[in-house]
Amino acid sequence: MICGMKACRDMEPVAGDEQKLFDAILYPHRSLSATGFWMVMGFVAGISFLAGIVAVAIGAWPVLGFFGLDLLLLAWCFRRNYWDARLYETVQLTERALTVRRVMPTGRTRSWTFQPHWLRIELQEPVEPDSQLALASHGFRLPIGSFLSAEEKQAFAQALGAALQQVRVRAVP
Repeated sequence: MICGMKACRDMEPVAGDEQKLFDAILYPHRSLSATGFWMVMGFVAGISFLAGIVAVAIGAWPVLGFFGLDLLLLAWCFRRNYWDARLYETVQLTERALTVRRVMPTGRTRSWTFQPHWLRIELQEPVEPDSQLALASHGFRLPIGSFLSAEEKQAFAQALGAALQQVRVRAVP
């Protein structure tokens, strides 16, 4: 289930009889749709073409090639941005484990598992766009959600903290 930044509390069964108490997928926000991309590229191409015509008219014809290179470079930058947007992280919490899975744009996957009773959520204060959100336990620190906004990092930290607290309360006899 894709939940973006929100905790899914559907209590889905996991392997065995465990249930997910927290399930989130973190992914980078990309606001420009494919249609928007083509509109931006068309606008830039139109402006470059008109400027190139003016350059050719005044005798600076080599400038036309540089306008073409600018357009290709812009297209490559957008392509790279869309490629990087394929990165996502999943965070799943059961009573026994918190599992973080990071899927890179290449498809390579890495997973980390933490014991929830010892896990700390660290968020650099004051919370700014470059503040780091990390999970820490037994000397190991895992930065997560580096692509999230400051507000999303804070909301995620609060939601995960509440779910961890719920696990800890359940464990007390």
